Amino acid sequence: MFFVIKKRMLIITGVVLISVMVSLAVTASAMAFSPTPAVVVVLDAGHGGKDGGTSGVNSGVSEAEINLILVKKIEGLLKAQNIGVILTRKDENSLYTESVTKKHRDMEARKKIILDTCPTLVVSIHCNKFPDSSRRGAQVFYEPLSEKGKTLALSIQNNLNTINNDYVGRAFTILKGDYYILHCSAYPSAIVECGFLSNSEDDALLNKPDYQDKLAYRIFCGILGYLSTVE
Repeated sequence: MFFVIKKRMLIITGVVLISVMVSLAVTASAMAFSPTPAVVVVLDAGHGGKDGGTSGVNSGVSEAEINLILVKKIEGLLKAQNIGVILTRKDENSLYTESVTKKHRDMEARKKIILDTCPTLVVSIHCNKFPDSSRRGAQVFYEPLSEKGKTLALSIQNNLNTINNDYVGRAFTILKGDYYILHCSAYPSAIVECGFLSNSEDDALLNKPDYQDKLAYRIFCGILGYLSTVE
């Protein structure tokens, strides 16, 4: 009786082992052939933590908060097109946590994320300010030594100008920018200043979800427009 039971146990054990091996083989095969995004975009929500950036002249809402909202909207649009997305900042915090914000280390952390990702492109989202409160509209900056960065910025600006024309009454041209996020890597990069929080009209619009959706969509279209030139 013991021999029969043992034999049955061996048979059952063998079946279980075969099942596990097949399961592992399928899993390994799935991992080996899992598609990885051919395109990866790094989205950088400017500021964060104690560094809130500028704030709305009337709303008092921090730039950092608006930047993150816009980045997450753009992320959703890109992922819906099976484009890989990496965020440098995923929440309201900065990338370097300490009692006092360390701006340099925060920027270095963003650079590390970009370099580790090896992205197709980088887009950094910000909001603007200016002493003259009449200034408004969405403006894109690029690294002057990067032709691909310039092409990326131009594609985004052209798309944002559909909004500028509707709300500001004129189109904007891209501008050269001497900013860390633009020249911290060799990857095509652009900074998008989505509007002037120092302007009461832009301040109100930047806090409206439907306007945020329009901005996110136009930036998304600008990214797709750039990708169509390099694929």
